Amino acid sequence: MKRAFLSLAVVLILGLFLTSLSYAHTPLCSCSDEGDGTILCEGGFSDGSSAAGVKMTVVDASGKTLVEGKMNEDSEFTFKKPAGSYTVIFDAGPGHVVKVPSKDITE
Repeated sequence: MKRAFLSLAVVLILGLFLTSLSYAHTPLCSCSDEGDGTILCEGGFSDGSSAAGVKMTVVDASGKTLVEGKMNEDSEFTFKKPAGSYTVIFDAGPGHVVKVPSKDITE
């Protein structure tokens, strides 16, 4: 009887865990050089959710903040291209951060 109860408890816990994974969404962010001195970043989530309002930060190689803002209603963020190396940080909260180094940003 105890063994059956324990087995049932394990199955229920695994079921709850796997169900929560099916609702998980992965953050996505890509940036491109627009060729006019600006960088355009587009964001979202793997489940199709909007990234509107997600915090965006651009930092230089030393970690100094150059630009701060948020994704607009179209899940886009545009900023003036900084000189030198930089990183764009898409921060939708713990476990939902994407960092895009300037070396990965192309036209």
